[in-house]
Amino acid sequence: MNEIKGLVFDLDGVITDTAERHYLAWKRIADRLGIAIDREWNERLKGISRTESLELILAEKPDCLLDAEEKEQLLKEKNAHYLELIAEITAADILPGISDLLEEAKSGGYRMAIASASKNAPLILERLGLSTVFDAVVDPETLTYNKPHPEIFERAAQALGLETQACIGFEDSLAGIEGIKRAGMPAVAIGIPVFAEWLPDIEVAATKDLKLEEIVRKVTMKERVEG
Repeated sequence: MNEIKGLVFDLDGVITDTAERHYLAWKRIADRLGIAIDREWNERLKGISRTESLELILAEKPDCLLDAEEKEQLLKEKNAHYLELIAEITAADILPGISDLLEEAKSGGYRMAIASASKNAPLILERLGLSTVFDAVVDPETLTYNKPHPEIFERAAQALGLETQACIGFEDSLAGIEGIKRAGMPAVAIGIPVFAEWLPDIEVAATKDLKLEEIVRKVTMKERVEG
């Protein structure tokens, strides 16, 4: 049985909620293209890359044919809008319960990594005052595959010097949960309806319900039963 020594976190929706800022930035692009998206539609962009997000938006208007250069320009514009919006982020934007969880993890000797599709993760962590808390931040630019492929979670464990089985992954998207489970990690699902093939090991309604000692205990007990 593997002793849990590491914790791997998604960023958006787990450490802080930048989803609204992403939505507003994408909506600005969509409006300019004459494509209607709302907050409910925006849920499908959770956990996927910037390029994939743009392709999903463009799919809403099949006659909107753009070449690679035009798409790249839109991606740059979206990121510029987003950077304006996250400039105001502070430690007050850390989600409820997360500061206590990270503090408990640090004092407990757990190694921690961020596994986020966001290229702006280091900047957001800096704004939140959390840059020194994490031992590693996976750079999505170095990845071959996006979630739900397990690569980002495998790389996070590798960066911590741990086997994936010795880490617990925390996610708020179904694509993320699938990636965690495919990497061989126990998974904690936060605030998502679970009705997929890849079931998490633990579900909580919100970040404020995350109790590290209880999570590690439940994961360890489950491994003993299944092992």
